Amino acid sequence: MSFDPGLKPGDVIDNKQLTGIFKCGTQMGMRKSNETNTLVLVSNHTKSLYEDGWRGDKFHYTGMGTLGDQSLTFMQNKTLSESKTNGVDVFLFEVHKKGHYTFVGKVDLAGDPYQEKQADAHGSIRNVWMFPLIVRGKNQQVPVPMESLVKEQVRREKIARGLSDKELQKRAMLAQGKPKARVATTTAFQRNPDVAMWAKRRANGYCQLCGGLAPFNDKDGDPYLECHHIIWLSKDGPDKIENTVALCPNCHRKMHVVNAPDEVRALTKIARQRG
Repeated sequence: MSFDPGLKPGDVIDNKQLTGIFKCGTQMGMRKSNETNTLVLVSNHTKSLYEDGWRGDKFHYTGMGTLGDQSLTFMQNKTLSESKTNGVDVFLFEVHKKGHYTFVGKVDLAGDPYQEKQADAHGSIRNVWMFPLIVRGKNQQVPVPMESLVKEQVRREKIARGLSDKELQKRAMLAQGKPKARVATTTAFQRNPDVAMWAKRRANGYCQLCGGLAPFNDKDGDPYLECHHIIWLSKDGPDKIENTVALCPNCHRKMHVVNAPDEVRALTKIARQRG
């Protein structure tokens, strides 16, 4: 009889609950339980070495083994590779926020395992086994907050920044070409158009950070500037003229990347001026 964990896609549990439900270990990404005859796969995007991810409607999961070439007959790699015939139920979880295990669903192998090259724990390039998985039933991704994906991207960029030129080039040459893609949720703020337009009118065609002329005119012939909220709306900043300025695209991006305190203070002073 198939094991029923009593979870539905999108349910979030912690590690203690996961191990209690499946009677499996508390560590590792591939957790076999003899008591429930299950294999739990955890794809931890907050810290994982592996290049797991969605490619179309399939989740490609990296096998077990952190150093050197992986073996298809090693421990749970063997269990997963034989899951079509060994009677073991396989379940997938994703972690996009530390300690939060999001249930994706019960999964099946969607094709034969295949090999690709990834870096191991020491940064050496090696062969790993990839397992294409498809979710049973309504096969679709569980949406995750855009903020989580941004944090994951920042983490990966930080790792890349710390590599030598030689290491970075070697890893970049392994890129699969087709990016991973997934469904994300985000909050869209309905900004007050009067506040935004006044910020641009008040700037009179000049960026209020660098002082440069707007880089081009829009289709209506108006100088192109972008409305910027000094305290971001995503951080509960008010949509009021005292919190808005007009910036050129370059400076606008700079404020969302660097957001230097001295420039924040300067823009705040400008925004609070009347007239």
